[in-house]
Amino acid sequence: MAVITRLCVYCGSSAGVDASYRAAAAGLGTLLAQSGVELVYGGGRVGLMGVLADAVLAAGGRVTGIIPRHLHDREVAHPGISHMVVVGSMHERKQRMFELADAFAVLPGGLGTLDETIEILTWRQLGLHDKPVIIADIAAYWAPLLGLVEHVIAHGFAGAPMRDFYRVVARVEDVLPTLAALPQPSAPVQSKLV
Repeated sequence: MAVITRLCVYCGSSAGVDASYRAAAAGLGTLLAQSGVELVYGGGRVGLMGVLADAVLAAGGRVTGIIPRHLHDREVAHPGISHMVVVGSMHERKQRMFELADAFAVLPGGLGTLDETIEILTWRQLGLHDKPVIIADIAAYWAPLLGLVEHVIAHGFAGAPMRDFYRVVARVEDVLPTLAALPQPSAPVQSKLV
C-alpha cells in the first residue's frame, strides 16, 4: 500500500473548453487538502493549475509550486501558495517536481502536460523510478494518448508491461483510493534524471 504525502499533479495552464476539467481540478484540490496530501505542481495561477491550487488552499491544504524564473517574471506565478521554488529552467522544474513527489496524477492539459506525462512514464520505463502514475481521463480527454500507447505496443516499440506503468481513472474521486491500493515504490530513485 503506497503512502502518499505529496502528489505531483500535471495539468493545463489553460482551463480548456469543457467545464468538467475545471470541476475535476477543483475537486482534486479539495480532496488533497481533506486527505492531508500536499500538492506539488507547476506553480502557476492560471488555467487548471490555478483552479487546482486555489481549491487546495481554500480547503486548508498545503501547496508547493515549482516555476522557472522566466514564467515567474511574467507574473504567471501563484502569489498565495504555501511554498514557491523558482528554478532556472523547465528541465529543473520537472526534476524538482519529481524529487518532491511520492506519486503523480495527470489532469487535462496541453503540450506541457503531455511532455511531463510522457517524460515521467519514460523515466519509469527506463527503471529510474517506480512511483505511481495516475491518468485522470476526465470526459475521455486522454483517450487519444491511451490509444497511442496501445499503438506503440502493437507496433513493437514498447512491450505490454508499459501498461503497468500507470493507472487510469475516470473521476478525480478515484485518484487517492487508486494510489493507496498500489504497492509502495521500492526502486531507489536516481539522483539525477535529466
